[in-house]
Amino acid sequence: MKTAIVQHTIRWNELKENLYQLATLLDTQPGADLYVLTETFATGFLAEGSTDQAQEQSRQIISWMRQQAHRLDAAIAGSVATRDDEGQLRNRLFFVRPDGSYDYYDKHHLFGFAGETDEFVAGEQRVITTWRGVRFLLQVCYDLRFPVFSRNHDDYDAIIYVANWPARRRDVWQTLLKARALENQCFVIGVNRVGSDQVGEYLGDSVIIDAYGHTIASCSPGMEEVSTSALNMEELAHFRHKFPVLHDADSFQLD
Repeated sequence: MKTAIVQHTIRWNELKENLYQLATLLDTQPGADLYVLTETFATGFLAEGSTDQAQEQSRQIISWMRQQAHRLDAAIAGSVATRDDEGQLRNRLFFVRPDGSYDYYDKHHLFGFAGETDEFVAGEQRVITTWRGVRFLLQVCYDLRFPVFSRNHDDYDAIIYVANWPARRRDVWQTLLKARALENQCFVIGVNRVGSDQVGEYLGDSVIIDAYGHTIASCSPGMEEVSTSALNMEELAHFRHKFPVLHDADSFQLD
């Protein structure tokens, strides 16, 4: 499966400008099966909550994702601040297919240090979605720090992490992405923004890492860029068969 990581600048609460720029970036790498964007890719982190425009903005963003997925004949993943049926604000990672259908995951680990717990409600469900024969675990940013929640029970092939991860903690981002790939014997797709906002600077460091811990695609630090790589499922299956780490894992169940 050809996968594209889309590392981009987010202009805070500039919905139309962000979507226009993203469409331009997507066109630089046609032919992928999956395009992965960042956390709150269309508006910036907490923008919707602070302006109380989440519902209208999320409708526009999801409509755009459907249009792009159909146009490119590919799935598109990225997170959007949206209100659920009860009016609660969620940091929701959408995985949208060309036919307009989608799955979503609500960020489970909210980043209280930056006030996310004041605006958003945490999700409870672990979500795995399948696309063109590959099983993806959906995760958002701070989830990366919590390995128990993302533990592979031999039920997925790749993890998607979309993020607004600041430059001052880039070593943590890079280290934990590789750790998640190694311990779960899977591909890890980590896509982070570039640019700056009220929180600080972002360097991106977006990557695709294979189950051996090797980086098979990366974007230049600080640059808007799209990079692609194939997820070789035959190679992954061979490695898991030859070195069956997952079969020796501890058994546990989350409460």
